Amino acid sequence: MKINLRLAFTKMLQHGVYAIFMHILGIFSLPLVLYNFIKASGQDQCSDEHERLWREAEENGELQLLEQENYERLLKKQAFFSTQKSEASLRAEAKSLAREDLEEKISAVAPVKSSFWTRWQNAWDAIFLHRGQFILSLILSFPIYLMALLYLRPFARYVCERLFLMIFVIIGVTVLVFTLLYLSPMDPARNVLGELATEEQVAEFKRVYRLDAPYLVQLKDVIGRLFTFDLGKSYVGGEDVQMAFMRKFPITLTLSFYSVLLAILIALPAGIFSAIWPNSILDYSFMVIAMLGLSIPNFWLGLILILNFSIRLHWLPASFVAGNWKTLIMPVIVLGTSMSAQTARTIRSSMLEVKRSGYIMTARAKGLSERKVIMRHMLGNALIPIVTIIGMQFGSMLGGAGVTEKVFNIAGIGSYIIDKQFIPDIPIVLAGVVYVALTISLANLFVDLLYAFIDPRIKSRLKTN
Repeated sequence: MKINLRLAFTKMLQHGVYAIFMHILGIFSLPLVLYNFIKASGQDQCSDEHERLWREAEENGELQLLEQENYERLLKKQAFFSTQKSEASLRAEAKSLAREDLEEKISAVAPVKSSFWTRWQNAWDAIFLHRGQFILSLILSFPIYLMALLYLRPFARYVCERLFLMIFVIIGVTVLVFTLLYLSPMDPARNVLGELATEEQVAEFKRVYRLDAPYLVQLKDVIGRLFTFDLGKSYVGGEDVQMAFMRKFPITLTLSFYSVLLAILIALPAGIFSAIWPNSILDYSFMVIAMLGLSIPNFWLGLILILNFSIRLHWLPASFVAGNWKTLIMPVIVLGTSMSAQTARTIRSSMLEVKRSGYIMTARAKGLSERKVIMRHMLGNALIPIVTIIGMQFGSMLGGAGVTEKVFNIAGIGSYIIDKQFIPDIPIVLAGVVYVALTISLANLFVDLLYAFIDPRIKSRLKTN
């Protein structure tokens, strides 16, 4: 374990971001590192003779002698191989070889002085060579050893890196959206209280919600609440934003799950059949349907379904009712067909690319059945772009399919954010932005982790980094 930790420290010190965090988390071990650094600097005195020996070699003609010897050797080599080079080229090559020979000779006596960072890395490494220093450093700076253990596990390291980057993404998005809301000409106090509100009422509203504070003070409060998982309260009715999102998330999750499931059930066979028989009537039919699915707006398709199946035929309810599964049929069809169109095109293009590969011909030459060739080799190797598009669409849908939710009167997150952004109800809008950024980031992370199980090349790359 100690050897592995030592190797992890060496690699982390060569990685800029990890090196910074090592010095922050290991601040109490820096005196030990500084002691090793100062102690080792005295052992580098012999390397100061390197330049002096170089000067002496140039002054006493040793370098010129080596150049002449290499020049004569190159002439013999040229005569033996019957090649022809210019005098200037031979002289330049002889000079380069002479300097390499002299550098090797001098470095054996007086090594080149190490750079500051190399000696600093060696000072960290020296902690592991001294048992007392290692135990003391482990006690004083155990967080860096936890980080080193994490670094030794490629998948855990990858997940933590992405989660760490996610924090900066969420903060950046929050700052951007808050700034746009702050610069917006709309006055939340007037919109909530109405035009008949007095100036005293407006001033009191702004004081309660700290809307009269300077920009930086409000921004600090927003980011502070973000880190304490306090999403605040709505300007309208004082509703707790976190509880509101928790109530609406299961609805959006259910709608997203069944929509993605329907999209896969439609897109997978359509994309596979189109790739197996390209440029056929079946292929053209599927692609025309896919183009229609991409071209038809969700709100128009939703209204058409309501008009026919709710108003005319009275088969399905027009509005969403919690606990009634029939109310999910039409919104799932709207979202699922729209998603399946793009997914089917991705499956087709990905499988056509794999279909032209040499290993597919090899699989057929071995006598494998066409079903195994298609499902195991073609579809298996075409999964990465397919997983990408499905994961991204699922993440976006979890962020709220606002238009579809409004059409079918679904009390989901998307319609909730749309309703509140026109006030603007800043706590809810900011919470919605954070939620969307978080869901899309987590979906991307999940997709990237799936890559490692789908493609062994990515798995090996993670282990070697």
